[in-house]
Amino acid sequence: MSITPEALEQEFSLQTAATRLDFLSRRDSGATTLNTVSDDGDDWSTLLDGGTSLDVPESLELLALGEVIARKAHDSQLVGFRAALRGGASWEQIAAALDVTPAEAWTAFHAAIERQERAAALAPDEAASARELAGARPGA
Repeated sequence: MSITPEALEQEFSLQTAATRLDFLSRRDSGATTLNTVSDDGDDWSTLLDGGTSLDVPESLELLALGEVIARKAHDSQLVGFRAALRGGASWEQIAAALDVTPAEAWTAFHAAIERQERAAALAPDEAASARELAGARPGA
């Protein structure tokens, strides 16, 4: 199996990916031997001396899982935007939740709509409805 975000994205839900990422992160000892290569062969007793660290496949998995989580979280952003807007949140409130300006939040919402449209995850009528929900650009 190739360790890529695409391969892992099919295998893990967001929650499972986050749990596995946390597990691998905690297993890495971060010892002072960081950034050095060690060839201890097949002697498992060396693990007792230096603590636990990740092997190459695990470290690649850790990197790929971080990307999977970022992508899944990014994809769910449109759901959050729409729910907040339907609930009556202002662009100022949404911007505060994202730690950006209201205009940047509005732009991010429209970018999320466009991404979902290109991926065919959002039908044209749904995209138009989402744009209408957004209203005018704040500060415009």
